[in-house]
Amino acid sequence: MVEMGIILALASACAANVAFLCKSRGASAAADVAFRHPLRSGAALFRSRWWAIGFAIGAVAWGLHLGALALAPLSLVQAVLAGGLVLISWPAERWFGCHLGRREWVGLAMAAIGLAFLAVTASGEVDRSEYSAAGMIGFEGLAIAVGVSLLLHAHRGERHPHHGLLIGAAGGVMMGVANVALKALIDEVGTGGIAALISPWVPVAIAGGIGAFYALARSLQVGRAIEVVTIISVATTCATVLGGILVFGDPIGGDVIEGLARGVAFAMVIAAAALVPARGHAAARAG
Repeated sequence: MVEMGIILALASACAANVAFLCKSRGASAAADVAFRHPLRSGAALFRSRWWAIGFAIGAVAWGLHLGALALAPLSLVQAVLAGGLVLISWPAERWFGCHLGRREWVGLAMAAIGLAFLAVTASGEVDRSEYSAAGMIGFEGLAIAVGVSLLLHAHRGERHPHHGLLIGAAGGVMMGVANVALKALIDEVGTGGIAALISPWVPVAIAGGIGAFYALARSLQVGRAIEVVTIISVATTCATVLGGILVFGDPIGGDVIEGLARGVAFAMVIAAAALVPARGHAAARAG
């Protein structure tokens, strides 16, 4: 079951990468996102053909993500999704005018090695029975505070060269909030049935998803596509993996050596994402 979860996570990563590139074109062609006018901003985004296409592809990626979460530990799924960032290279170069240099290809190799080790050492069944409610409340509260702080800091520094990256980081953290809440809901449905949908984590997942939606859209408007997607992936991965360990008790390793090795593998996947800094960007941003 864990292996199937890894396959679904890889498929989700491929679809999500294409969705991000389409959304980048669509966001560039749409009116600026204004957080004070969410309905008007959302309508403007969906009037952009490329954004609508990207959103539809992203919905497929989200469904695959849910399937992966149901079959594999949260931290492992997110590590695969983060490593899947390197899969953005082919559509980015072929269809969106981006070009990868030596550092980017080094990132590809690091992610491949890290993912291979994580896949080989993944074993065991997913424990659907328990998670730490106190850990959940503490982690989600802290993550939301970090995401809001990043948004406020970005708002005060709109002329800063890394303005888009700050907003993207905020969106990634909020996506991590949604991922952790969704994992709890999936596990509760697995043990308690449809009644689990009245869980308090439903509004948390919705709030995290809405916050990520607008933050990611704005970051794609003011930042370069690959740079923004990279920081989103890193922030989402850090938040989600930390939530998997602190809230769900995802194993770091069976012994000290395995734990250290898996820690290095996770670090390689995240470092690989950070090595894709988008030296070039789409030649034509408008759809």
